[in-house]
Order: sequence, then structure tokens, then C-alpha cells
Amino acid sequence: MGRLGVDLYPLTSGVGLDRVESFGRFLGGSPANVAVAAARLGRRTALVSRTGADPFGTFLRRELAEFGVDARWVTEVGAYPTPVTFCALFPPDDFPLYFYRRPQAPDLEIHPHELDLDAIRAARVFWATGTGLCAEPSRTATLEALRARSGQETTVLDLDWRPVFWTDPAQARALYAEALRHATVAVGNLDECEVATGERDPDTAARALLATGAVRLAVVKQGPRGVLALAADGTRAEVPPLPVEVVNGLGAGDAFGGALVHGLLAGWDLERTLRHANAAGSVVAGRLPCSSAMPDAAEIAEALAAGTGTIPEKG
Repeated sequence: MGRLGVDLYPLTSGVGLDRVESFGRFLGGSPANVAVAAARLGRRTALVSRTGADPFGTFLRRELAEFGVDARWVTEVGAYPTPVTFCALFPPDDFPLYFYRRPQAPDLEIHPHELDLDAIRAARVFWATGTGLCAEPSRTATLEALRARSGQETTVLDLDWRPVFWTDPAQARALYAEALRHATVAVGNLDECEVATGERDPDTAARALLATGAVRLAVVKQGPRGVLALAADGTRAEVPPLPVEVVNGLGAGDAFGGALVHGLLAGWDLERTLRHANAAGSVVAGRLPCSSAMPDAAEIAEALAAGTGTIPEKG
């Protein structure tokens, strides 16, 4: 549930946007990409979101369907245009983003009374993001959806901190705390964990996430140091990243998320789940797009066997 928009990526790397002459158009938005990533691994996925009533919205619904993501809960908002995001590419680690989401992004116009709470309760996994908390009516809708999941086994809150989306970033920690009371899995990088818990040390942040209430698994992404996961039963796993020649690092976290969901549903142990999720993220970091670059199980296996995410794309 959450963000959906059009990503426009330069077809030339190492050039500022003021000099780029051509772009590729792709489905974007973190929750949408996670749904695509899980679908690539054979999972039945759906997205709760909204677009503008415009050609870009039509494009996004068509893309979701082609990727195997159920788009029945992706509806139109007549008042606002479908958001567009531009990215400049300066590999290996500089990918500035420019979000065009004003005056309001349609995915923040998800209203509580429009939620299909029966479908949300029935899902084996429900994935929501911190971005959904940044503005009304999405804030109330996100919290209502999370409350409806109380008692369900796998409810994921991706901390997904984007300060540019918040008119008052000081509100964030209290809202994260409320959302985490209803989540069983928390996922975030070090910056996001610090916003949510005040802690930046990976182990301390993981323990702080576990202390928030319902959280049973805390996943802390550490960039070049890999990923740490700590479960409420004391199980701990820390896995290094898989090396890759980076083309565009923006989709790596979403690929990680889709593979994380796949591993949780498959009942894999924590280390195996993290290794596959890291490999998925590495593969996508070695490619230009996010959504269409999501790997299938065979590609993840190939990357793990090769010891690198730099593998050929399927034709």
C-alpha cells in the first residue's frame, strides 16, 4: 500500500539533468516496486494506491497488470496529476532524486473509508510505508489498515523516510511509533531507523524496533556493510552485500523487499532469506530500471553462484 508514480531515468550516465537529452520511462514508487519484485518470484501481489486521471495513470495500471500485480485497488484522482520522479545517474553512489508531487500526490489521497479491510486482513503479508504517514488522508488510512492487521502474522512497515514529503518532519517519530505498534516486521536503513527510534547503531536500533510493541523481526540495512536482522526470539543474522558494478542503486531496496517477503512466505531461515534479498538488490543495482529489472528466482540463484549481481539481463 502506498506510493506509485512514473520514474524517468536518463539514458546517459554521469550527466546532469540539465544536459540529459533522453529518458527511459518506468513504473516507480517503492511499494509498487516491492509488489513487482515479489510477483517476479511467483507471489500473488496487489497494490492499494491511486494515480491521476491521465495517460501516466493509464500507463501505470497497464504496467502493473503486465508485471502480474493486481491493480483493482489502484484508483484515479481527478484533481491531481500522476507524480513523476526524475533521477540523475552518477554511479556508484550518487543518484539525486527530483520528485514532482505537488500540490498533492494521488497516492496520498487514499481515504480510510475506501479501504477494502477484508482484503487487507486476508493477505498473508501486508506491506505499508512511512511515506504513507506524511500527509492526510493517507496517514489515517495507513494507520487504519495497520490496525486492521492486528494479530496477523506478517505485517511489514518499511520506514521509507523521505523528508521532502513531510511539511513537519518533527511529527514523524510519533507517527512511526504508532504504526510500529501494529507491525510485526520493521525494515529500514540507518537513517530511517534513527528517525523512527533515535538510535543509529545497528544492533541498538534493531533492539529499539523490537521494543516498540508488535515487531517480531527488525531488519536494518547498512549500505556497504550489508544487512542485519534481529528476531524477537534472539535469532540474529548479518549478511554482507553482494558485489556489483552499480548502474542505478535506487531500486535495490525494493528488490530486497520483494525477496524478503518471498523468503518469509517460504519459511526460510533468516540468513538464507537475507542472502537472497541482498542478491536481488545487487542484481537491480547493476541495471538501469527498477521495476522491469526485478530478478526472478533463477537470476538470484545465478548471482549467488557467481558471487556478483552483475549478470546478463534476460532478452
